[in-house]
Amino acid sequence: MTSFAPDSIVLNRKLPLWYQVSQSLRASILGRSPRDPLRLPTEEQLAGHYGVSVLTMRQALKELEDEGLITRHRRRGTFIEPSARRGAPVRLLGSVDAIVAQQSGMTTELLDHGRVPVPPGLAEHFPDLAEVATYHRLRSDEKTGEPTNHARNYVRPELGDRITPDDLVRWPMTKVLRDVVGADISRITDTVEARLADPETARLLHVPLLSPILHYTGVTYDSGGRPLDVAVIHYRGDRFSFTVTLEAT
Repeated sequence: MTSFAPDSIVLNRKLPLWYQVSQSLRASILGRSPRDPLRLPTEEQLAGHYGVSVLTMRQALKELEDEGLITRHRRRGTFIEPSARRGAPVRLLGSVDAIVAQQSGMTTELLDHGRVPVPPGLAEHFPDLAEVATYHRLRSDEKTGEPTNHARNYVRPELGDRITPDDLVRWPMTKVLRDVVGADISRITDTVEARLADPETARLLHVPLLSPILHYTGVTYDSGGRPLDVAVIHYRGDRFSFTVTLEAT
């Protein structure tokens, strides 16, 4: 059976190899012709094609499998999902320090904090918990005092016990978890959506009801894949944009 032929790339040593390989293969899969075969070459053949180890190739394929772009069958091989479509989320890598820098530089007011039952929408992140520590903050521009966003963080209670209100007025949650609490942060996933301002957001951010806002959800994981914190932030749509800069090799 003829196998699908992925594009070639020049690898950038500044980024994890598995990540670059997975994104290159992802682009090849989503850009394929309907006439292209669905079967992928073997792990060994793909590793040779990209010039990486089989272990690196396996990690790249696992990423695509988790996305639902491919399926892997023992003894039969790896196949592209015929239903794979453009629009699946792209995973972009950055450093925790970069995220901390992006969160800094604003005046922060802690509106309330305490413990609450795990919200139904976050139950998938905290299946082992009945309640979480929560913090609600309003951030404003340091120069103008104009409110720019309000954030709710939902944190594992054993971590919340070690966070003080002063910590969150001084620093972003990511820095508090890493440098004050000593949490083992492995990765953070970000999702940004366009929404309309609800009554609370309109009041806090001084915008008209149902005006455009950016709704951000960030999930912080430890090295074991366990969520430590879920941040839900509403940004003024007229004050914020999210830009991703990609460096060429």
